[in-house]
Amino acid sequence: MPQIIFLPHPELCPDGAVFEAESGTTICDAALKNGISIEHACEKSCACTTCHVQVREGFDSLEVATDLEEDYLDKAWGVDPDSRLSCQAKVADKDLVIEVPKYTINMVSETH
Repeated sequence: MPQIIFLPHPELCPDGAVFEAESGTTICDAALKNGISIEHACEKSCACTTCHVQVREGFDSLEVATDLEEDYLDKAWGVDPDSRLSCQAKVADKDLVIEVPKYTINMVSETH
């Protein structure tokens, strides 16, 4: 099984995290299952950008983003060429290194 390595994030996982994920699982679902409370305001329906992540390693193993995902990424904070919506990006057969941006466009979070 591929590993997902989450780089440290001051709120979600201050020490970072490493865990295995089944191929076909979204990055968001794998994170949630392993105690990383990544935001997903649209309940993982590809209707917002709160689950935006940057795939620092393993990006090329992911399926190509759909046009809808690309449209939403255009609205996300801090987008770069390695950006994906974690609710849409499915783990394939390679390890992934994930960075969660410091900010989202979601100005209100239920956890704050």
